[in-house]
Amino acid sequence: MREINIAGKKVGANHLPFVIAEMSGNHNQSLEVALKIVEAAAKAGVDGLKIQTYTADTMTLDIDEGEFYIKDPQSLWLGKSLYQLYQEAHTPWEWHKPIFTRCKELGIIGFSTPFDTTAVDFLESLEVPCYKIASFENTDLPLIRKVASTGKPMIISTGMATISELDETVRTAREAGCQDLILLKCTSTYPAIPKDTNLLTIPHLRDLFNLQVGLSDHTMGIGVAVAGVALGATFIEKHFTLCRADGGVDSAFSMEPEEMHQLVVETEKAWQALGKINYGPTEAEKASLAFRRSLYITQDMKKGDIFTSENLKAIRPGLGLPPKYYDFLLGKQIKQDVKKGTPARWDWVS
Repeated sequence: MREINIAGKKVGANHLPFVIAEMSGNHNQSLEVALKIVEAAAKAGVDGLKIQTYTADTMTLDIDEGEFYIKDPQSLWLGKSLYQLYQEAHTPWEWHKPIFTRCKELGIIGFSTPFDTTAVDFLESLEVPCYKIASFENTDLPLIRKVASTGKPMIISTGMATISELDETVRTAREAGCQDLILLKCTSTYPAIPKDTNLLTIPHLRDLFNLQVGLSDHTMGIGVAVAGVALGATFIEKHFTLCRADGGVDSAFSMEPEEMHQLVVETEKAWQALGKINYGPTEAEKASLAFRRSLYITQDMKKGDIFTSENLKAIRPGLGLPPKYYDFLLGKQIKQDVKKGTPARWDWVS
């Protein structure tokens, strides 16, 4: 599977999981808070931080009724119009440069999700190293073509998409010039719950499209992300906030700094644990072979004595003959005097 280079950091099965903190609108319209989020994300150990590039006008119409009004009682954003939501959540475009600059200063990668072609043009002017496509835009083929034409790595969330839709999206991206593409398994509910996450899709997606696959995870906690890495995810994205109690459009399903640090630590452990297919003792286990059971003399024996269940037993440590030879030795004569506690040997048997 092709590894991908994003601003000097490699993404792939032979590298640690690439962890991204998604700021979204958790800055609560404060650049000061946004920069503190960048600093907290870097301290937590993430590889990069992602924002979103849109305005309310590039997302929807300023209408507060009908399908433009959120009526779903399960929605975190019940009682708002789409326009109001995006006004509250958007990251002002004049903030992008200071946010990306702070990312660079702290050694993490700053990039964004564009939601229309004007956003792509703007992000190109800032020389972003890669692009993310959100689940709700993964069927927007004109946008896919525009982003792919930059030639930069693309990360595409797959939420809600059928296989045929994903095939069309992937083919469009490739035909438009994208060489480096990562798909993210995603469940487009906010928050998501583990039973709806269907992580077994990760290896299936990888094999189906011959692409790296990661996880855009909207569940609470780190368990789903750790499981995703165990199933082959090379890229993990989680929403991030300084404190859920501060509020913010996505704060309810966002990770706090210590949680994000634990995510980085535990996904690294999961990746390390994958190792390779292996049977037999590893180098680390070889010393433990001494603690297997083996055949030992458990009573003093004289030359000519017969091996019985009283004087021959399978015990620890493992320095004698393997226990599988126990029945063979029973009834045989010993060829020399042997003290109790001596490991059994073949040259004693007559």
